Amino acid sequence: MPEQPYEQEGAIAGTGMGGAMDLATAEGETLERTPGGPEGTGPQQKPRSLWSDAWRDLRRNPVFIISAVVILFLVFISLWPSAITWMSPLKCDLAKAQEGSQPGHPFGFDGQGCDVYTRTVYGTRTSVTVGVCATLGVALLGSVLGGLAGFFGGVSDSFLSRITDIFFAIPVVLGGLVLLSVVTSNTVWPVVGFIVLLGWPQIARIARGSVITAKQNDYVQAARSLGASNSRILLRHIAPNAVAPVIVVATIALGTYIALEATLSFLGVGLKPPNVSWGIDISAASPYIRNAPHMLLWPAGALAVTVLAFIMLGDAVRDALDPKLR
Repeated sequence: MPEQPYEQEGAIAGTGMGGAMDLATAEGETLERTPGGPEGTGPQQKPRSLWSDAWRDLRRNPVFIISAVVILFLVFISLWPSAITWMSPLKCDLAKAQEGSQPGHPFGFDGQGCDVYTRTVYGTRTSVTVGVCATLGVALLGSVLGGLAGFFGGVSDSFLSRITDIFFAIPVVLGGLVLLSVVTSNTVWPVVGFIVLLGWPQIARIARGSVITAKQNDYVQAARSLGASNSRILLRHIAPNAVAPVIVVATIALGTYIALEATLSFLGVGLKPPNVSWGIDISAASPYIRNAPHMLLWPAGALAVTVLAFIMLGDAVRDALDPKLR
């Protein structure tokens, strides 16, 4: 009789008299029948992990494909803006201020006579840099603090929860107006640091809940009974199975951080000239929206498309990683 397919999670196999015991940490994996096994041995079982299932679903999702193509294009022009524009974003001609589309200048000119197309292209670099760096910082800090609090619990968990509540009570825009108004540096790093400072509690709370859920599984208890250290349990058994919700939230939050940078720059406390930012251009164009709407529409449209692409990507990743939505 051929062997039936089965599912294995947290199994402990013992061989021989007091022989070695192997810990199988197959959380999130399913075993599927594959043809072509050796003669006389029957069909083999090939493990299929949550990540391979998620990647298979993502490749079939048109929302993921469209958003990924848009994001790859944004990353490309942020790294090599000169590939699609030959002008400098700081080269201006006051004689052409607020003029509309012309040959070689498809988006027209802004109030200082700068090419709107070139400034829109170069503004991608600022937005992508702030979004990616802030997301990496938030995900790293929040995952470490939330994961440790959820794993050890007790006093450390209670202390982190109270600190998280304090940071959640701070209004983001108001906090940016207060903190960034005293910063003299005219680079992206103060904005990135501010976003990380106020953004980590959300990721920490997600990571804490995921770790608390994962550490109650049988394979973690089996590893603990075999004498595995806390660091090994946390890094080898809990972290790989608790990181999916963090990735989903961080991906969606990336678009939010890009919008936050534009908002702070619009209010005058984020990036400042001569930096090129969509928020700066939107702020400069807002008084001329009736006479020269092209000055506002193009950077605002680029900002909207970028934020929407990252939010769509996050939604697609969430649908692929959440087994309840399959």
